[in-house]
Amino acid sequence: MSTDPTKYKFNHSMLRIKDPKESVKFYKFLGMKQVKKLENPDAKFDLYFLAYDSPKAVSHNAHWSDREGIIELTHNYGTENDPNYKIANGNSEPGKGFGHVCVSVDNIQAACSRLEDAGYKFQKKLTDGRMRSIAFALDPDGYWVEIIAQNPVDKTEGVKETDVQTYRMNHTMIRVKDAEKSLAFYKDVMGMNLKRVSENKDANFNLYFLGYGPPAPDHSANGVNPVADREGLLELTWNYGTEKDEGFKYHDGNAEPQGFGHICVSVDDLDAACARFEEKKVSWKKRLTDGRMKNIAFVLDPDGYWIEVIQNEKLKQRANW
Repeated sequence: MSTDPTKYKFNHSMLRIKDPKESVKFYKFLGMKQVKKLENPDAKFDLYFLAYDSPKAVSHNAHWSDREGIIELTHNYGTENDPNYKIANGNSEPGKGFGHVCVSVDNIQAACSRLEDAGYKFQKKLTDGRMRSIAFALDPDGYWVEIIAQNPVDKTEGVKETDVQTYRMNHTMIRVKDAEKSLAFYKDVMGMNLKRVSENKDANFNLYFLGYGPPAPDHSANGVNPVADREGLLELTWNYGTEKDEGFKYHDGNAEPQGFGHICVSVDDLDAACARFEEKKVSWKKRLTDGRMKNIAFVLDPDGYWIEVIQNEKLKQRANW
C-alpha cells in the first residue's frame, strides 16, 4: 500500500448556498457546467459540483474526482425560503477566514461588462482603486469571485467579445495566521509545491500560491501572471504580525456564522494517503473509519480549515459516485 502525492489533485472548494437555482445559474453564466450532483434527501441537503468542461477546458470530460478547479455548492433544504438565512462570505467579522474563489478570463474588460450587463454586482470593478487589472464580482450569496486576466489588460481594452470556454477556475484564497506553519503543512503534508509568491511589503501582506502539477515558469509569454492559465491553485494570504498574536484566530467557515466549508484533495489511494497523514501526525476532523461515511476523511490545517480527502476514482475505484 503506497501513495504518491504528485498524483494528488486539489479537487474542489465547498461553499454553502441559500438558493441553488440562483447560484447554479450564476456559475453556469460564468461558463461552468454541472459535472455532478449528489442528492441526500434523507439528510435534507444536495451537493452541486460545477467546473469548466468545454473542449478548451483543462479537464474536459474527466471524472469529477479526477479534476481540479471544481466549486461544490452545498444546499440545505429550505434555506431558499427562509428570509433570515444569510451566508457569511468570509470577508468580514465575525467569520473572517476564507476570502474568495478566482476565475481567470481571456478578455477581462469584456468579461466584466458581460457580468455587469447580466445584472450581477461587483465588490470591486476593474476601474475601482489602484489595481486596474483585477475585479471582484459577487455571486448570489455575496461570495467574492475574483476575475483575473489571462492576457495583458492593455491589449484587451477594446475587445468586446469573451469566450467563456477559455475560462479557468484558477484559485481559492484563504487567510492564514502563520505563513511558515501553513506553507510547511501544505508542502510537506499535503504534497503541494509553491508556484508563486507575491510580497506586498508596503501593505504588510504576502500571497503564496500553491498547487500540484508542474512548477510555474518565472515569466509567462505575454507578461501576465504565469499561473493565470492554471486550475486548482490555493492562495494563502498572510497579514504580517498575526503569527505573533497569541489570541488571533481565523474562522473556519463551519462554526457560526457559516459559509465556506472546506477544500478537497483527491488522492491516488485513499487508505494509503490517510496512513501517510497519520504518520505525519495530522489533526483529524474525521478519520476514514469514523462515522457512516467510509469514503471520505477530513484533515485540519494549522488554522483549523477542513481539508476533505477522497479517492480519485480514475486511479482506483472505491466509492462509485
